[in-house]
Amino acid sequence: MTTDTQIPDRLAQLGEALDHAVRADLAAHRHAHHERVRRPRRLPRTRRFALGAAAAAVLVPAAAVAATELISTGQVAASLPQGTRALIGTNPSCTVVTAGVEYHCVLASAPSMGDAPTDASGNPQWLGTVEDTVDATKHVNGGCRSQNQAGTEWECYIGETAVQQKIIGQGFLGQYAPTPGVG
Repeated sequence: MTTDTQIPDRLAQLGEALDHAVRADLAAHRHAHHERVRRPRRLPRTRRFALGAAAAAVLVPAAAVAATELISTGQVAASLPQGTRALIGTNPSCTVVTAGVEYHCVLASAPSMGDAPTDASGNPQWLGTVEDTVDATKHVNGGCRSQNQAGTEWECYIGETAVQQKIIGQGFLGQYAPTPGVG
């Protein structure tokens, strides 16, 4: 898996390779024009393959980066109460930890007591509790883990990272969830 710092380096290398291929192609074209030799209409198979591979190598990581940027902090904040009934009305606000992957969310008010996990004395005990998150299309898109007993701070993970963090199961990711869950 590539990290955010590896992607720009890889894109720079691929850009240089693509630039080199274009320059070589232009030089060949100039040479053919000067010699009045007619160039074949299509590039040789090896050159087409090299250019196609270089373009794919640039476009695929760029598409992956773009996909991770598609989820905003507002969308992550909205996904908490859409996934868990106890978090409805808590007005979460989230900040980026790792774009498209991890977010730190703080609730303006504590979760409702009716659905809260409690300790032996009946006090809310949210610390370590995990809850799924649900996107605007009502599909499970990740999950969050409470960072404090009051349940007002959450670390949220999107997609496969939520599975890796053992917040949700692989089979649950992407499942239709028409209403917020309870516990």
